[in-house]
Amino acid sequence: MNEAFERLLQRAESLIERIEAVLPQPMSAPDWQASVAFRYRKRGGHGRLEPVRHMAPIALTDLQEIELQKDKIERNTEHFVRGLPANNVLLTGARGTGKSSLIKACLNAYAPRGLRLIEIDKDDLVDLPDIVELVAQRPEKFILFADDLSFESGEPGYKALKSILDGSVSSTGDNLLIYATSNRRHLLPETMKDNLGARHSEDGELHPGEAVEEKVSLSERFGLWISFYPFSQDEYLSVVWQWLACYGVPESEFELARPQALVWALERGSRSGRVAYQFARHYAGNRDANPMADAEADA
Repeated sequence: MNEAFERLLQRAESLIERIEAVLPQPMSAPDWQASVAFRYRKRGGHGRLEPVRHMAPIALTDLQEIELQKDKIERNTEHFVRGLPANNVLLTGARGTGKSSLIKACLNAYAPRGLRLIEIDKDDLVDLPDIVELVAQRPEKFILFADDLSFESGEPGYKALKSILDGSVSSTGDNLLIYATSNRRHLLPETMKDNLGARHSEDGELHPGEAVEEKVSLSERFGLWISFYPFSQDEYLSVVWQWLACYGVPESEFELARPQALVWALERGSRSGRVAYQFARHYAGNRDANPMADAEADA
């Protein structure tokens, strides 16, 4: 009888452990000294902050031809770090023009003054209140970074972000701002039917203006909008020269690299900071691997 009871007790304990493993758990604090940047990750239904061990060493001075955008975000981040009023930021526009790099460069610039970054995927935005609560009592200043942000209608992360940005009981404290990047100015897609007049069909929208307002309202909750635009040819080449110099290519070779840089951009259908950076790495790598062959080919 005792053996049967012991077995039943062990099975009950095993079952309780398995149930507890799938139940929501309070988020535990990471080792805040391990890094200045953290990623929010979910495994087995449990969210945690994981330190980023290797940060991209990008500096604000590395980013060229976006001086106006750089000035706006640098000023906003400076205010935030100093404890002054600052805004959540939405960076939108052409791909590869430096939106994400600008946020990383700000982190590198202000980390010695207590700035920290938490990167979160769009699908995990429903857990924003837990993150806000976790960092609320920390002395550091936190940027919550959502990269490449866009939503389809009905996605749960949309309403969670909207509530946190404005009007929620669990809104962010004074030590957390949201910096998001997107290729869309409005984070929800707008469709032609949103702008049609009232229709009396079975699923007709009697107030199309309200549908449009709902789709732009999330973007409007970001206090600061920073727009990025495709580079002109001269701007693109200026960024190419800057990255070539960073990789040790002498200025005397810049004109030799010019035709290759233009073809590189043409093949990718884009003149942007990212394309310029990728070309500079390609050119410098080829030059270092076989400088004589490159010189003969250019000649």
